Amino acid sequence: MKEFERKQLLERVNREGATVGTQIPDRIEVQGEEIDLREFVFEIKRRDTIPSGERERVDQAKRNLRRERLERLQRIEDNEVSYDEGRRLAEDIVGIDRALNALEQLRPVDLKQEEHRQNAADQKRWMNFLKKALGRDGGKSKRGGR
Repeated sequence: MKEFERKQLLERVNREGATVGTQIPDRIEVQGEEIDLREFVFEIKRRDTIPSGERERVDQAKRNLRRERLERLQRIEDNEVSYDEGRRLAEDIVGIDRALNALEQLRPVDLKQEEHRQNAADQKRWMNFLKKALGRDGGKSKRGGR
């Protein structure tokens, strides 16, 4: 593959919005195992939330997809493939990115627990703000040399 072709492929996979209009691949080999990626993503996404029993399965799938994406990207970066193979790899990478985006948008199943977590984080931010505003931030305040 020529250098400018390699750069074009790398620009394609790293472009902002590269996944727009891209479909999740029907089947893809991930870590040596052929999986029905589109079916898996739609099965999980149909639920709109991830049941606690499925959380580990989804997290493992995301880790495997990220690893597979990186391996394919490195093959293009290292110029180990022909231009045609590089194009196929680039399309796979964008499809993997599309699947990852879909999986990342899922909400946890326990909405009460998530609400509690967000409230606790809000309260912590508020307390930190008050400490700084009142000059009780452990000497980090810039007011009056404190």
